[in-house]
Amino acid sequence: MATQDESQEVTMEAEVKPDDAEPLCESAEKVDSDSVSQTEEGNSPTQDSSIINGDNADGEQEMVDLKIIWNKIKYDLKIPLDSSGAKLKEAIHSLTGLPPAMQKVMYKGLLPEDKTLREIKITNGAKVMVVGSTMNDVLAVNTPKEVIQQEVKAEENKKEPLCSQKQHRKVLDKGKPDDIMPAVKGTKERLPTVPLAGMYNKSGGKVRLTFKLEQDQLWIGTKERTEKVPMGSIKNVVTESIEGHDGYHMMAFQLGPTEASQYWIYWVPSQFVDAIKDTVLGKWQYF
Repeated sequence: MATQDESQEVTMEAEVKPDDAEPLCESAEKVDSDSVSQTEEGNSPTQDSSIINGDNADGEQEMVDLKIIWNKIKYDLKIPLDSSGAKLKEAIHSLTGLPPAMQKVMYKGLLPEDKTLREIKITNGAKVMVVGSTMNDVLAVNTPKEVIQQEVKAEENKKEPLCSQKQHRKVLDKGKPDDIMPAVKGTKERLPTVPLAGMYNKSGGKVRLTFKLEQDQLWIGTKERTEKVPMGSIKNVVTESIEGHDGYHMMAFQLGPTEASQYWIYWVPSQFVDAIKDTVLGKWQYF
């Protein structure tokens, strides 16, 4: 009986076909290989799509490279060309830490916040000058500009029109300078790229104004000499239209706390008055 059982076991084992079964180790290797292959095939398109989408996102907006100069330090900035002046100020804030409200941004004059960089024709590699002080610097100023401006305005209200006062009449009565710049009434223009000329000072001599934005200076030039005045030292700008000549103003730069420190200029074209004030004092100036 033992011989017959052994014979049956041999027969049953013979019916199993070893060639049809794969070794366990080989099967495991195949499963792992297939899993890795499927994982790679699954992940690869996702990575490519991410890269492509990133490129498309950048390509949707035309970018412009700018050189930001503040406090004698240069910063590189890449920003969409359709960004507004306000957006540019936010980007400058992230670079320099200077709050937008404390910035004077200049590119061919004071940069408007409501226009895009494309609209003001800014180009790749353009240098953008930034002038401004941190809050700590502002608080360190000895004489608040706001107080001086209020005092000057109060004094003006007590007096007769400036152009009627004797000290100004003697200059205005000379008439217009022969090289006076044309006036455009009812408009506001940015500062020209050339000096403003064709004006008189309080002595009746010819005077010209040059705005050195990169140095934050106002150059007041006469035949004899040129005064280089830091814009930060100018406390206020006083202006009044000249009676009978609506297109022209008389203007004073307040260099100190009293009227004796006012530097008067006559026959300033009215279209540049606001641009001069904004450039010298800056819209951000609260002190």
